[in-house]
Amino acid sequence: MRDLFRKIRTTGRAAEDAPPAPAPALPEHARDLAGSVQVRHVDAGSCNGCEVEIASAFGPVHDAERYGARLVASPRHADALLVTGPVTRNMEAALRRTYEAVPEPKVVVALGDCARNCGVFAGAYGVAGAVGDVVPVDVEVPGCPPAPEAIVAALRGLTGR
Repeated sequence: MRDLFRKIRTTGRAAEDAPPAPAPALPEHARDLAGSVQVRHVDAGSCNGCEVEIASAFGPVHDAERYGARLVASPRHADALLVTGPVTRNMEAALRRTYEAVPEPKVVVALGDCARNCGVFAGAYGVAGAVGDVVPVDVEVPGCPPAPEAIVAALRGLTGR
């Protein structure tokens, strides 16, 4: 056991340093959120590709929580909405109600090409439109699906860490 502690002490830190902090991406009305942002994820009709990448972004490898972003279960506890997928007709009213439930100041992040401009689902009969057509969007993350690094970079832009 003593040998193990000696090896730990002599090896030192084995993790990589964090990449440099990105430029803040917070809109003017949400500058008070810097440092820590509580995020509510809303699947507005996605194919679940973005959800897999969100799980990876908050997993042990990318660990978005170390930069101050934390997933919460209720929009009443959230500072930001992380919306994926094109907004389907069934989710249009639910997304509006969720947006209204988030207290001010609030930020909406459109995650992925489908949330930004409907992607491959543009013009489909069940699609009401992009996220920006239903609620105001502050930050957009491109990609189909976006890489976990891009998701973490967008969240770091919100937290400023």
